[in-house]
Amino acid sequence: MAELLQLIPEFHPRVWGGRRLKPDAAQPIGEAWIVHERNRVAAGRYAGRSLAELAEALGAALLGEAVVARTGARFPLLIKLLDCNDWLSIQVHPNDAQAVALEGPGHFGKTEAWYVLEAAPGAQLIAGVKPGVKPDVLRQAIRDGHVLDLVQRQTVREGDTVFMPAGTLHALGPGLLIYEVQQTSEITYRVWDWNRPADAGRALHIEQALIVTDPDAVGQVRHLRPMLDTDAQQLVACSYFTLDLLASRSETLVLDTQRQSFHALTVISGRVVVISGDAEVTLDRFESVIVPAASRQYHIRPLMPARMLKASA
Repeated sequence: MAELLQLIPEFHPRVWGGRRLKPDAAQPIGEAWIVHERNRVAAGRYAGRSLAELAEALGAALLGEAVVARTGARFPLLIKLLDCNDWLSIQVHPNDAQAVALEGPGHFGKTEAWYVLEAAPGAQLIAGVKPGVKPDVLRQAIRDGHVLDLVQRQTVREGDTVFMPAGTLHALGPGLLIYEVQQTSEITYRVWDWNRPADAGRALHIEQALIVTDPDAVGQVRHLRPMLDTDAQQLVACSYFTLDLLASRSETLVLDTQRQSFHALTVISGRVVVISGDAEVTLDRFESVIVPAASRQYHIRPLMPARMLKASA
């Protein structure tokens, strides 16, 4: 299967959003969903079909043998770009077992990772609870709306990666542009929302948060090591996904899916051509393509110095 699947992104207005993802939008855009089961293919023989439809129809040829064995014929990841002009709510996500218990069969939990694309000087995020906070104290603070006093803030810079296991209290702060990869899940339990109105879909989920919050969970921040002209660096490897940073000034990169998982490529700087068999796709900054697992070996040719994020399941 040499087909390359370039997807049409979905743009979502958010009260905390900015103008970097879609400057001409009527409302500030907080999220661009660039790889998701609802996204539709932009061109080629699968044009107009959703990623969910193709995952069901093509199975391991698209998803990969290891992915189908683990999660079946559902596309397992959601990849977003987040433009944070203000604080997001302090929130928490369930693990797989909690998602099924609280939301019903067919739901995945939500472990995620962030890569910092841009960060204003001093930009912060919340990733876990301060050391030494007792569980009963945390539970009472969640109930009383005082959780902000107990969370752990971290200052981040461009190139940092933050791994966020399910159960971790977290929030992104203003001045951040983020690439996020996560399990396919839309389950978010808001714990505190900076006194924003609870209407318009921004209700709090206190009882669910009390069940799923892990008081010992802390987001793990990793700083990027210096990259060579042609290089690859693994940023995250967990049970649900692997995230790698690829770089090349001029040399063509050769990669192989080994039929185990699709590769979701997103250019974060520069411009590249992705080549699989007779198929070619040119990608500019923040454009993405899915390389199906059955493609096996494929090539990435930089048209200028480029960096890409590669997510696989």
